[in-house]
Amino acid sequence: MLPTIATKPVSPYSAGLEKTPANFAALSPLSFLAKAAAVYPERIALIHGRRRISWAETYARCRRLASALQRRGVGVGDTVAVMAPNIPATYEASFGVPMIGAVLNTLNIRLDAEAIAFQLAHSEARVLLTDREFSGTIASALALMAHPPLVIDIDDDLYTAGGELLGQIEYEALLLEGDPDFAWQLPADEWDAITLNYTSGTTGNPKGVVYHHRGAYLNAVSNIISWGMPQHAVYLWTLPMFHCNGWCFPWTMAANAGTNVCLRRVDATLIFDAIRSHSVTHMCAAPIVYNMLINTPPAQGEGIAHQVSGFIAGSAPPASTIEGMERLGFDITHVYGLTETYGPASVCAKHEGWAELPLDERARLNARQGVASPMQEAMTVLDPVTLQPVPHDGQTIGEIMFRGNVTMKGYLKNPAATAEAFAGGWFHTGDLAVVDPDGYVRIKDRSKDVIISGGENISSIEVEDVLYRHPAVEVAAVVAKADPKWGEVACAFIQLKPDACASEADIRNFCREHLAHFKVPKSVVFGTIPKTSTGKLQKFRLREQIREETAMADAPA
Repeated sequence: MLPTIATKPVSPYSAGLEKTPANFAALSPLSFLAKAAAVYPERIALIHGRRRISWAETYARCRRLASALQRRGVGVGDTVAVMAPNIPATYEASFGVPMIGAVLNTLNIRLDAEAIAFQLAHSEARVLLTDREFSGTIASALALMAHPPLVIDIDDDLYTAGGELLGQIEYEALLLEGDPDFAWQLPADEWDAITLNYTSGTTGNPKGVVYHHRGAYLNAVSNIISWGMPQHAVYLWTLPMFHCNGWCFPWTMAANAGTNVCLRRVDATLIFDAIRSHSVTHMCAAPIVYNMLINTPPAQGEGIAHQVSGFIAGSAPPASTIEGMERLGFDITHVYGLTETYGPASVCAKHEGWAELPLDERARLNARQGVASPMQEAMTVLDPVTLQPVPHDGQTIGEIMFRGNVTMKGYLKNPAATAEAFAGGWFHTGDLAVVDPDGYVRIKDRSKDVIISGGENISSIEVEDVLYRHPAVEVAAVVAKADPKWGEVACAFIQLKPDACASEADIRNFCREHLAHFKVPKSVVFGTIPKTSTGKLQKFRLREQIREETAMADAPA
């Protein structure tokens, strides 16, 4: 019998070794701004048109905002909403609002008045900062509210297309009310809420996703590590700051002490001009934005002598998109995540040997969802019923799940949805995937997008990837269509490139060359495909269109 060792009532590694201000500070991305301003005060933090704002000035402006809001009664746990594009005021709110313990809610600038009114009311917003461009929508939203927030106008110099001033005071005047040396504090608890982001739900009201300071800090750093970002990167804001707080890049760029190049709207000419003018090194975007650059006349991209690194996410990107951007000289890295995971929580980490592979094979490997990002604890594919891991065979389908610090606190005022999302100790994404033999995750489809035809599963993503390789196709979306024989069949919606031509027969014959016959779309619809403001294809609208057309066809004459 082995001798036993008596257990001590108190571990010597605990007794007398408590947290103190000397050895513990709550993790918060707000600390990045103070350090950037202290170490690199004269470096340019923000470029907006002709404006150049240093890190020291940015820090002072954020402190002024925090001070001014506090003087107007905003405090811990209050919500401050922002309705604005990628401009300095939006960036400054990422720091100024949480400096007083308030919670920032960046609103989707393309939502309608009813949706905006719902979010302002649901979050109990005390203050709304709103750009003049959106005054029409905001005026209508405020009219729907019983208790509208205090409105502060943002009168941006670069917007000259009209719009009204709705608020009590303009943003720059508000800043003058604040103290540039305001003594803000780190949160008492790093678990405290820092921001609120609403999901882009397709049915019913969206859910309010709550982020904490700890997760925002860690994902901001994770962006640097997973991308290998050098110090003082020049980052172009092609990704909306309202979307998952710009994937945490407002805080990433402060940690990096880099330069933010603002962009009010996404336009190929503006993007290429900014890259040339400011030597942009990094940018993030959904596949739709990269496809726009790929399909731009070659002359637009001339004169860019340096390589640009790009994160791609938003929907599963076709390998052809990554391949096309590589041909333009961009180094594309695929990341994956959801609003509930602060944006990117996984990365398709590249291997040196991949560089020696043919371009199409390299693009195929890079299009996978990959592995957990450096600061996310775990990413896996589990059977959604048993929660057992699927084998790494590239065939067995399960659901992608995350756990770790880069996962939301939960849904605001919705404990039932929070419990459902975290069932079994994992965050359930709803994305169906396989794990390849090398351990990399590869999405097959959203659970709601799988097409079951005659008992066989058809991945809409697989079919879309083939369609994107057709030379005439600019955008493709595949959804299920009811069929009396097979139950469901694939229906392809195609948006052609400008001046391109293709018939339904052309599309179906092309698919037959690359797919099993049961996966070939049984019908093809040409036209503009609806998208969300972040570039995701709105498949629910396409399903509604199919249902309406089917109902009309079945109606008695």
